[in-house]
Amino acid sequence: MIQSVSAKSLQRNAIKFVKTKTQVPLTIAVKAVNELGQVVDKFVACERPLTVYLNWRPIVTLMTLGAKPESLTLGYLKNQGFISELSLLESVIVDWDVSSAAVITQEVSEDIEQKLAEKTVTSGCGQGTVYGGFLEGLDKISLPTPALKQSTIYALLGNINAYNETYKNAGAVHGCGICKDEKILAFVEDVGRHNAVDTLAGDMWLDQQSGHDKIFYTTGRLTSEMVIKVAKMGIPVLLSRSGVTQMGLDLAQQMGITLIARAKGRHFLVYHGSETITFDAAKD
Repeated sequence: MIQSVSAKSLQRNAIKFVKTKTQVPLTIAVKAVNELGQVVDKFVACERPLTVYLNWRPIVTLMTLGAKPESLTLGYLKNQGFISELSLLESVIVDWDVSSAAVITQEVSEDIEQKLAEKTVTSGCGQGTVYGGFLEGLDKISLPTPALKQSTIYALLGNINAYNETYKNAGAVHGCGICKDEKILAFVEDVGRHNAVDTLAGDMWLDQQSGHDKIFYTTGRLTSEMVIKVAKMGIPVLLSRSGVTQMGLDLAQQMGITLIARAKGRHFLVYHGSETITFDAAKD
């Protein structure tokens, strides 16, 4: 059943969002000494803990920039398999005074203790742990076959340069974006690439957006976790400035994700799904 825009808005508006602060600083000014011995004014990215609660049960503490804590929290809990029903969400409470975000839902997770017990330490920066529910439902995901043009990839990579504001200012962060053709629809930066993807996943879930015609861009490496999260968002194309791991490639092949890595300027490597790309700019 396809919901109307108004129905989606009503569903999101039914959730109560409470925040002690409207925003927290993403960077702070500091002094540094350069290679010439000169004192220079610079910025560094902020990093702060955010403890995630589900119905007041502590789940995990994430290290985050703190740009969109409510979306990060919802995206994390959904991707880890702790919540799945948007209609049962009641409230999201973010309290920066105690560095916490609590999700209150009527959804009952009877196996929450089992999921918390089954955890794996991962390569993910900013997070580093996945729980037992992370792999649930992967066999039910069916992704569409995309149709891409090389010229579109080039245009998208060019447009990405207008983003990464925190990275340009302070470095030390990853960026992720939801794109349609060469347009960037949403872009998030965080100290960990998984925080950024979870934030975008939370926003897409809240707005009930479809990922079938989208491209997911990240500055981070394409690991198994990244491939799985993008698949859960229903997005068939994953584009990265960085490289790909063996397990990330294996999963992309199994799930039918077009995997493009080392993408910068006019260079990229297609590790899977080259047949979905029309090389229309090869001689430009």
